[in-house]
Amino acid sequence: MKVDPLRGGRPDAVPAQSRRRRLSAGGAGRDRLIRWAAPLLLLVAILCAWEFGIRPAGIAPYLVPTPVDLAKNLWEGFTDGTYVTQTWATLEEILLGAGIGAGTGIVLGVLIAWSRILDVAITPYAVALNALPKVAIAPFLVLTVGQGLASKVIITASIAFFPVLINVAGGLKSAAADEIMLMRSLNASRWQIFTKVQVPTALPQTFDGLAIAVTLAPIGAVVGEFVGATKGLGFYITLTTQLVRPAATFAMFVILIAMSLTLYSVVRLLGRRLVFWRHNALESDHSSSRMGGV
Repeated sequence: MKVDPLRGGRPDAVPAQSRRRRLSAGGAGRDRLIRWAAPLLLLVAILCAWEFGIRPAGIAPYLVPTPVDLAKNLWEGFTDGTYVTQTWATLEEILLGAGIGAGTGIVLGVLIAWSRILDVAITPYAVALNALPKVAIAPFLVLTVGQGLASKVIITASIAFFPVLINVAGGLKSAAADEIMLMRSLNASRWQIFTKVQVPTALPQTFDGLAIAVTLAPIGAVVGEFVGATKGLGFYITLTTQLVRPAATFAMFVILIAMSLTLYSVVRLLGRRLVFWRHNALESDHSSSRMGGV
């Protein structure tokens, strides 16, 4: 390393590797700060505009509550246990329905990717089921199955399964042809090709489908509760709307949003842990692009 005597023996240049490392660490820190700060600042701006602008805009209190009223209602509802009961009832429907729907989607997706005949046979019916308006079939299910848990789980599963089905099938079919040919040249069995090549290729898309499914699942649960239920967030939305209690109605909206964000974050976290090679590759590409712009 060259030393500049006029600088008191200090190196005249920072090693390129150390500089890249510092730039990468600094860029990652900025990315994390932006990822957390940007949504938080936007939320604060929305709440401030909502709190201080809703009444001057002429919107009556019996139509839309202020954030302060909403916060008070949430605190009271969870303190006395009312919202805990309603939230747990809907969460149970979501978890069961999303689990059954995702499991069905994975199985059917594998069958579609495994066999051309099964693809032709199953896909039209899957598309037809997904095209059915869930609001229209919900009353029929409630009448035939009852107002209990089963009808909500069926509706939720019917919404959750299709994104998983499409992503699993598409991911399995997207395996690189040259990798499959290489495995065949090594006398690999079809099962070995499936487990060693197709499944790792399909996992990223599978988690994408699961992330979509868990954000759609609350819709199915709430639709089922709208039609016929004795508890749950959808049931409580209907009840508080009839009683003209907007703070309680909006509280249900907040709980549903928080529930969806939590489920989405959990699936994304599992995806980053289990499909670590994709996450590492994306970070490497992003770091390389950032370094190229320096």
